[in-house]
Amino acid sequence: MSQNVKSLVAEVFNDLANILENGYSQDRVKVGITTLGSELGEDEILRAASLAKNKYSDFEVVLIGPNKVDGFTCYEAKTEDECHKVMEKLLDEGKISGCVTLHYNFPLGVSTVGRIITPAKGKEVFLATTTGTASANRVEAMVKNAVYGIIAAKSCGIKNPTVGILNVEGSRQVEKILIELKNRGYDLEFASSIRKDGGCVLRGNDVLAGAADVVVTDSLTGNLLMKIFSAFTTGGDYEALGYGYGPGIGQNYGRIINIISRASGAPVICEALRYCATCAKNNLLKIADEEFKKLNSIGFEEILRSSLKTNKEEAQEVTAPPKKVVTATISGVDILELENAVKKLWSKGVYAESGMGCTGPVVMVSDEDHDNAIKILKECNFI
Repeated sequence: MSQNVKSLVAEVFNDLANILENGYSQDRVKVGITTLGSELGEDEILRAASLAKNKYSDFEVVLIGPNKVDGFTCYEAKTEDECHKVMEKLLDEGKISGCVTLHYNFPLGVSTVGRIITPAKGKEVFLATTTGTASANRVEAMVKNAVYGIIAAKSCGIKNPTVGILNVEGSRQVEKILIELKNRGYDLEFASSIRKDGGCVLRGNDVLAGAADVVVTDSLTGNLLMKIFSAFTTGGDYEALGYGYGPGIGQNYGRIINIISRASGAPVICEALRYCATCAKNNLLKIADEEFKKLNSIGFEEILRSSLKTNKEEAQEVTAPPKKVVTATISGVDILELENAVKKLWSKGVYAESGMGCTGPVVMVSDEDHDNAIKILKECNFI
């Protein structure tokens, strides 16, 4: 028997012995965690590592911090900054496949997708996004957040995740761009609100009910929602539920780094390790690359540029036409474009006013001008 064959046989028997003794193969995903920076202390993070080790057998937890702990592979780092440098080195060298950390700065274009559990039905929902900034432009950022949410959901085994857009500033513009992407051939499935009027623009009720697999919002709102869903049972100083703030995702970003907060408790950190390991095992980076290839093939950047052109009036003042009684409402105009939409109608001889309904901003016109106003607003890409 050749030496190579002997080595292979020895490897197989060692692996079998390890499975019988420990319940898992040696060929497991390795997920790091930095142990410094929590407001709850290093012991809370170490407790989370032990929870994950005892609960999950398909990945190995690797510690990055100042102390050696029995039963764990440990890499020394004495400060938070040093922890991040060691983490990046281990990721780039392939010694770990992903890492969970806190207070980490991603480059512009990368943002994290959180994962929560809805309180009533226990459904898991991806919040896109919760930290980082996908773009300096709010609407562009939210469109990219939708893509990042789809990538994260697919990395966790959801083949066709449904996407809903939280009813915040920019939501209607985001909806238009996502519809354009879908019309161009991007495989995107919209969620539907549980409210009577339906649609993919979601309200708070929908988030609580888990109406969408992926909830798209700006990262600050997502961060707030993440904190509320994680700590609503504890009074706010201890995050006890969910999977943390999620992996940083962006085009050509080559690391899997999941974020927790300084208030994340051991149960959340444990599940953040689970989330990170799942993304690593299912090759989030490959899924991201495939999604961006699809988008780039249909002119993603071109669609963003053309769709984000503002509908601002020229410098000259627009005078309102003679006032009419406005009883008809037109919804679907984004709050950021509401006044521009009204002025556009004025410039076309249609008297209009801006208003705010229970579902968001509305343009108000007379009944007789309603159909014409809709036609103008559609032609000018306001709705």
